[in-house]
Amino acid sequence: MTERVEGRNRAGAARVWATLVRFVAGLVRWAGLIVTVILVARVLLTVGGANPHNAIAGTINAWSDTLAWGFKDLFMPADLALRVLVNYGLAALFWLIASAILSRLIRRLG
Repeated sequence: MTERVEGRNRAGAARVWATLVRFVAGLVRWAGLIVTVILVARVLLTVGGANPHNAIAGTINAWSDTLAWGFKDLFMPADLALRVLVNYGLAALFWLIASAILSRLIRRLG
């Protein structure tokens, strides 16, 4: 009798662990996607010629500067639009790939 109870407890704990792992992996994936969207928005606003003093553009610019890490001045072409396209585009690609890899590694724990 106690073996059955212990077996059920282990199975229940395994289900909880698997659910937690899937949740964390999904959270990592969504966080990577949100960061990518912010960086792509910065590229689109800059290439599109948005007013940098606008509240929305200013907020996106401030967030993307923080999220771009070392990518924001990796390449320095004279054209600002090209500079933002290349540097912030690479940062977006990095976050997308890194979050996908990290999410897969987390899922393997479950």
